[in-house]
Amino acid sequence: MKQTSTVIITGASSGVGLQAAKALSDRNWHVVMACRNLDKTKKVAKEVGMKPDSYSVIHLDLASLDSVRQFVKDFRATGKNLNALVCNAAVYLPLEKEPLRSKDGYELSVATNHLGHFLLCNLMLEDLRRSSATDKRLVFIGTVTANPKELGGKIPIPAPPDLGDLQGMEAGFKEPVSMIDGKKYKSGKAYKDSKLCNMLTMQELDRRYHDATGIVFNALYPGCVAETGLFRNHFSLFQTIFPWFQKNITGGYVSEELAGERVAKIVAEPKYNESGVYYSWGNRQQKDRAAFKQEISDEALDELKAERLWDLSAKLVGLA
Repeated sequence: MKQTSTVIITGASSGVGLQAAKALSDRNWHVVMACRNLDKTKKVAKEVGMKPDSYSVIHLDLASLDSVRQFVKDFRATGKNLNALVCNAAVYLPLEKEPLRSKDGYELSVATNHLGHFLLCNLMLEDLRRSSATDKRLVFIGTVTANPKELGGKIPIPAPPDLGDLQGMEAGFKEPVSMIDGKKYKSGKAYKDSKLCNMLTMQELDRRYHDATGIVFNALYPGCVAETGLFRNHFSLFQTIFPWFQKNITGGYVSEELAGERVAKIVAEPKYNESGVYYSWGNRQQKDRAAFKQEISDEALDELKAERLWDLSAKLVGLA
């Protein structure tokens, strides 16, 4: 009997992550839902109709490096073969005037979106490498806001992503430093910077490990998911107007369900097995449209910056 494929999805208790978990469980994958709130995750998995034997829930708080390491131990204790890892979880704190800090003392959005995932990916490379699966994938969820070559990324509010020379990381990225470029804290930019780091990390993983391991490293933008928990920390008026604007003005509205199905495609379908690629549907709502290879920003293509980001991130998360 063929062994069930297993995927880990971070932040699978709501939004795109939950719907991706549902879509993959419907494809007979076993989904490890890696989340902070275990009771909530079990509740919503049941509510969306996931079969009890199609998923398991393991605690993961990406803002805690100790929690990331414990998650890896807990996953390995299950004895499961790992086929795919989806780095989906993210925090966005647009209204914060002063930086919030992770357990380890780093600015919270970069700590969660980038550093936690960076450590998780590095630790789980061995699990993917050892996997008996012939098609192994590590997938990041991208965003237009971190890519100035996309229409949605051309809006310079509050500021475009820019890692500078990574001065903030070089300085240790702890109080009083709160931005990767070492400059004044801007909450929206911190989120964009963290997602730019995801793109640089994906490509550096591809350069370092694809040929040797066969693991496919890629990313995707599933479309503008205007009604999602990512915006829970925004103005309530924004949470009302933004979905209406995307539905009625831009036509770019994409539901969580459709976005989740698109994540499942990138994880499971053979035609999306090219490593080092950023797949996108743009803002296209049609369910039957195929993804295309999205051009990414010049900064995201900077190999020297990617290598330096890797080395500094490894130091911050305690990797040799």
